[in-house]
Amino acid sequence: MILKNKNAVIYGAGGAIGSAVAKAFAKEGANIFLTGRKISKLEPVAKEINAAGGSAEIAIVDALNEDDVRRHLQLVMEKFGGIDISFNAIGIPQTGVQGIPLTQLSAESFVMPATIYLKSHFLTATAAAKFMIPKNRGVILTLTATPGKIAARLVGGMAPAWAAIESLTRTLAGELGYAGIRVVCLRADGMPETDTITEVFALHAKGAGMPSNKEFQSLMESMTLLKRLPKLEEVANAAVFIASDQAGAITGTTVNLSCGSVMD
Repeated sequence: MILKNKNAVIYGAGGAIGSAVAKAFAKEGANIFLTGRKISKLEPVAKEINAAGGSAEIAIVDALNEDDVRRHLQLVMEKFGGIDISFNAIGIPQTGVQGIPLTQLSAESFVMPATIYLKSHFLTATAAAKFMIPKNRGVILTLTATPGKIAARLVGGMAPAWAAIESLTRTLAGELGYAGIRVVCLRADGMPETDTITEVFALHAKGAGMPSNKEFQSLMESMTLLKRLPKLEEVANAAVFIASDQAGAITGTTVNLSCGSVMD
């Protein structure tokens, strides 16, 4: 178990990516602290982890509220002695954000992803860092998608927000390395298993004049080197490795989980 006795806090833990990573972390021995805004989304994840012999606790935390984030981390610190891993996997509804040309998008819709994603990543990462610095250890994982690196149509303000999170990752790594804290971004392409990507592909299909999201998915798959898109399990397994001591030399970078739609 490569994460045995590590304390991992996950934001957006009721979503597809957050829950998949939480389960993968737990399988490798981590103590999991699931956070989100709806208890109904967190309870099934905690139940599955605990039933499998893992350790999971849930808490209602608004990842856009600095006091909420800090108070929760303080409770984890006092009860369990430290924060070893922080992973932000929050999401937002994509209708009205993607699938619309920039020339037809309102300024409010354009900046919303940055307002939410970038602010949340900044708050959760810096809050975790404050608890990690005295311990001289810790891993902070951020999450983006391929349009943060390449030109993509109809993604609205998502691409600038993701690019900013990748920049934040590098900056934080530069500032926190002295304290033994690693900061790494996971950049995946769309995973058709998730409800969010089903929604996004439908929006892009409509915006591109395609008859269905399945046709758009096939186009996306054809543009990758592996002729397929990544799976949730693959992203979760990569998160496990990056969060472990086996990846101790990796920091300040973005892990390419695109199946080759992006080539670094």
